[in-house]
Amino acid sequence: MTTNYKRIVLRMMPLIAAAVMTASCGARAAADPAGDKTTEKDSMSTTTATPDTASARVLVHTSAGDITVLLYGDTPRHRDNFLKLARQGYYDGTLFHRVIKEFMIQAGDPDSRDAVPGRQLGAGGPGYNVDAEIVFPAHFHKRGALAAARQGDQVNPMRRSSGSQFYIVTGKRVEPGQLDAVAAQLRRSRMQTVFNELAMKNRAEIIDLQQRGDFDALKAMQDSLVAQTEAIVAKDSVLMTDEMSRAYTTVGGAPHLDGQYTVFGEVVDGMDVVDRIEAAATDGRDRPKEDIRILSTEVLDD
Repeated sequence: MTTNYKRIVLRMMPLIAAAVMTASCGARAAADPAGDKTTEKDSMSTTTATPDTASARVLVHTSAGDITVLLYGDTPRHRDNFLKLARQGYYDGTLFHRVIKEFMIQAGDPDSRDAVPGRQLGAGGPGYNVDAEIVFPAHFHKRGALAAARQGDQVNPMRRSSGSQFYIVTGKRVEPGQLDAVAAQLRRSRMQTVFNELAMKNRAEIIDLQQRGDFDALKAMQDSLVAQTEAIVAKDSVLMTDEMSRAYTTVGGAPHLDGQYTVFGEVVDGMDVVDRIEAAATDGRDRPKEDIRILSTEVLDD
């Protein structure tokens, strides 16, 4: 593990403990899909007695045209939540409130329905989060991927998804010579994910040590978690698959998000509409200057 990574986890240790103790919202990087501010204790979690792998399709009617998305069967919590909201008409009238060229279009904030121009959006939701279902590398951020927005790791180390906000990737093509750098970034992300998971398993002890001010013990625990992280990641299979390499060098995507957000579907028809939305002129907050709305949603596989 590099020295830079050790600096990262050294900073993450108190941040993870703080996230466990509080529900305050941290700052978001401009290049990441932000989710609502629902606290982790309101997370929606469902279980099934047998594996559920049935996919489903939803037709999203927008003021720019129609988009059909396929919801993956191996992310059943996100699939079922999206289907529930679609059937309820939850998305009707909401905006594509965040659009960034060569990256993604984001929607699903209920506060956007009657939002006046210039209003800050992106914090709304249904009052719960959805437990992460990151099926990586099977599902990745290729062009057309449908994924769930969320709060950042500082306040959401388990990477739970917003209850309603989603984004569709447009991205850009990766040059073949850049694939090694992308693979290295994926490995760093994987290491941070493993470290977060190990830290959360030890959160009670971390909090106790912080409250007692036992920084020597905290440093020893950090070193132990770093060593465990290195051992786990060393056993990982290849993170950059042939399918990913082909997709990123041909149609493109947003590989810097891989392994960090739940990808739960993809666009199967209407990518030209997505491109039209992506091309919209936006203000300083990445909101289209002319509103682009979801008019209605129609579940096709009932």
